[in-house]
Amino acid sequence: MPRRGVILQTRTHWLLLGLALLCSLVLFLYLLECAPQTDGDASLPGVVGENYGKEYYRALLQEQEEHYQTRATSLKRQIAQLKQELQEMSEKMRSLQERKNVGANGIGYRGNKEQTPSDLLEFLHSQIDKAEVSTGAKLPSYYRTERDKGTQYELFFKKANLMEYRHITLFRPFGPLMKVKSEMIDISRLVINIIVPLAERTEAFVQFMQNFRDVCIHQDKRIHLTVVYFGQEGLSKVKSILESVTSESNFHNYTLISLNEEFNRGRGLNVGARAWDSGEVLMFFCDVDIYFSAEFLNSCRLNAEPGKKVFYPVVFSLYNPAIVYASQDVPPPVEQQLVHKKDSGFWRDFGFGMTCQYRSDFLTIGGFDMEVKGWGGEDVHLYRKYLHGDLIVVRSPAPGLFHLWHEKRCADELTPEQYRMCIQSKAMSEASHSHLGMLVFREEIEAHLRKQAYRTDSEAGG
Repeated sequence: MPRRGVILQTRTHWLLLGLALLCSLVLFLYLLECAPQTDGDASLPGVVGENYGKEYYRALLQEQEEHYQTRATSLKRQIAQLKQELQEMSEKMRSLQERKNVGANGIGYRGNKEQTPSDLLEFLHSQIDKAEVSTGAKLPSYYRTERDKGTQYELFFKKANLMEYRHITLFRPFGPLMKVKSEMIDISRLVINIIVPLAERTEAFVQFMQNFRDVCIHQDKRIHLTVVYFGQEGLSKVKSILESVTSESNFHNYTLISLNEEFNRGRGLNVGARAWDSGEVLMFFCDVDIYFSAEFLNSCRLNAEPGKKVFYPVVFSLYNPAIVYASQDVPPPVEQQLVHKKDSGFWRDFGFGMTCQYRSDFLTIGGFDMEVKGWGGEDVHLYRKYLHGDLIVVRSPAPGLFHLWHEKRCADELTPEQYRMCIQSKAMSEASHSHLGMLVFREEIEAHLRKQAYRTDSEAGG
């Protein structure tokens, strides 16, 4: 509110300065038009001895009179226009003063048709905040800034109980706010092909399918699942899990691809993407330790567009529950761990493995680099190819996307760079800075507590 008051005072100052300049302009025009015109090279009639009668002087006076009448009419018209502009500026100044008084009295902000760009942006943010509070859900809205152009806002407003969104794109150059487009987006029939590369880790797959059943089968109902399994160990159990889900939920929209070779995430996603033979489809590259919500799936549909945009959400990675909930006998269920707190997890802004993109864009750009072996690196290569291409990369935190903690093993076969990345990811995923500090200084803390207990007992005995 203080900032808005300073802005209003500044505008009032400039409007008063504009009024003074306009008054000076009116006076200058009046003096200019009323001043007699002289011509140094013209001779006055009768001075050189020529005889002019009364008719000549009468015609000359009439001509001069008509000339000045025309000038006077033009000047009156200009003065009338200036008066009208002065009146409009006075009304704007009075409106600004009224808004200033309204703000001073503590009354809520109200928008109007003559809002300036900054006021319009504040009003827009206030309406988004109100919408979030009233619906109880975060709107999947994002913005991106081009350093040499300005900021583009992608806003999505959902209608109640409908899978229909209003998509509004605003572009604010380094100047006034511009409305680019407003359109309705129907995502009710937009299918997502979730592709999961997998090797062993059958227990994690059981947990993944529980989340898949709750979100994709019971809520979303517009999902196809593609599982690319590496090796033979655990393959029969994966088949059994999928068959169990099929019998319980009557779900048949899945594909299981078996590859009898060493695990390679990029290879698995490439095979899964090319296995789809029903034309264009939106793909979500996912891992088995990812938990997602139905709202995230809609964000995936809204922020990827064939030939235009790919979506790279930032995942919230959960810490080791044994450390986060060390004060409890047993960690709470996974559903209760899904909170955004600095001691429960962190935004994995260095991870690019989870992405939503259309199959045609993925194939056009060449897919994953098959030269990358083992853990990490292939997703960064793909991300960089999109950054250097013609498509827009939407990069933003996704509140409904979580990476569940699991024990990490960094294999000896990794290259030094891959091993460093694996250890870095393992260290950052274990616990927050404060929790790690408590573990490092645990002996010192325990010694301090023993001293405190001994001092208390001594005072009680004395």
